[in-house]
Amino acid sequence: MRLILLGAPGAGKGTQAERIAAQLNIPTISTGNILREAIKNGTPIGLQAKGLIDQGKLVPDDVIIGIVRERLAKADCANGYILDGVPRTIPQAQALLEQGVEIDRVVSIEIADEVIEGRMTGRRVCGTCGASYHIVANPPKTEGICNSCGSELMIRKDDKPETVRHRLAVYHQETEALKGFYENLGKLRLVNGDQPIEAATRDILAALGE
Repeated sequence: MRLILLGAPGAGKGTQAERIAAQLNIPTISTGNILREAIKNGTPIGLQAKGLIDQGKLVPDDVIIGIVRERLAKADCANGYILDGVPRTIPQAQALLEQGVEIDRVVSIEIADEVIEGRMTGRRVCGTCGASYHIVANPPKTEGICNSCGSELMIRKDDKPETVRHRLAVYHQETEALKGFYENLGKLRLVNGDQPIEAATRDILAALGE
């Protein structure tokens, strides 16, 4: 099963990718991780990417897709994979097609912006021990104080309302159009993300025909 998970930031893609990968015994291929690995290993494409990053430039689509192709050629991807973080745009999706990267299913985890805002802006993290809380779903015993070590809880920069809204706007502007692209290819399946984690996993597996 060669799979792409789509969804806005905070929709639960990372959690679901982990669960689906374990269920189907296939690797999750994270663009960020393989980019760092290619740079560390000094592969030709990795060196090209490093040169661009060192100059403060964005890594272009053809380099990203090249690194993805390198990684997908490894033996652990023979029975399938989950792509995480790519494609983000229509040109990246077209480049994957043109370079022969096969995709069987694209699952979009659907969840309303206001639900995501509630999820993300309600998160609190302990600056000392890293324990994570949520003011509604998993509140600390004492407001603003970590259960584990008694330190003050903080809001991560990524979870501030203005940051969350900006990330959602970027998703709607750049990435959401991929749903139409893959729907035209007959590969898109929609799954409700506003339900318990186990239920969403079950629905994703059903959408894959597993």
